[in-house]
Amino acid sequence: MISDTTNQIYETAVVEKVPSTLQTIWKEIWQSKPSFIALVLFFVIILGAFIISAQIDMETVSRVNLRTLNLAPQGFGGQFILGTDHGGRDMLQMLFLGARTSFIVALWVTFITVVFGVLYGLIAGFFGGWVEMIMMRIAEFFIMLPTMMIIIIVVTTIPNYTTWHFIIVLSAFAWMGRARLIRSKVLQQAKLDYVSASKTLGSRNIVIIFREVLPNVTSLIVTNSILALAGNMGLETGLTILGYGLPHGTPNLGRYISLATDTIVLQQRAWQWLPASILIFIMILCIYLVGSAVSRAVDPKQQQQR
Repeated sequence: MISDTTNQIYETAVVEKVPSTLQTIWKEIWQSKPSFIALVLFFVIILGAFIISAQIDMETVSRVNLRTLNLAPQGFGGQFILGTDHGGRDMLQMLFLGARTSFIVALWVTFITVVFGVLYGLIAGFFGGWVEMIMMRIAEFFIMLPTMMIIIIVVTTIPNYTTWHFIIVLSAFAWMGRARLIRSKVLQQAKLDYVSASKTLGSRNIVIIFREVLPNVTSLIVTNSILALAGNMGLETGLTILGYGLPHGTPNLGRYISLATDTIVLQQRAWQWLPASILIFIMILCIYLVGSAVSRAVDPKQQQQR
């Protein structure tokens, strides 16, 4: 009796010492200096972007100030630390406002594509057979389409084009890869004993999918979502640079980077495009470094090698 009690206590202690997924992720980020610095830096940038943007008068941003056009950076002792743009607006404020816009747009695109792509992949992978075949043929059809060309055509033809239109258009062509990834993982899970046991016990398919299968692919979803956030941020910036991104007048980093297409701005007004280029590079790099740490943390093979 004493031996059984001791074994139960020992087993309970062992179970309690097993770290959760969040603890494993945090430990991996903490042990990786580049990932930890990237997380802190990204948090500071986003926090500063939201705080400073909340204090900016959007009516002032929409107006042109002729007295402060194209002023060079004045340093920390001047009124305009990073100078002004072609509309006389403070470049430092516009950088934070642009960072907020780029982050929010990328976050919405990522959220929509994750929700739809995961649901699509779960259904296709769980049911398999003709359901999986039809659904994946549809996904492959969308993948074969010239996505960039279609996005540009749709963006230029939508009347009263808004930021939400841009988010929906991007989301419509960014879910297929995630759906295929989740489908391949769920196909493996659907063949395991715990799924067969649940079906034998009479559990409904929707219960099995969301209560048992989904938790087993959550780590893959989280990792892929973090990396997709960086990709969507870069895609939004790239389309805006080409002139087919966010509506004209919406402050974002891509709009300032596109000013470098003007030879005069490129050679004589580097403060109008270079800080935006550096900022978007830093933000995307930070996301990738954090995403890499998360990927290592949820990978059982890498954890076993340590």
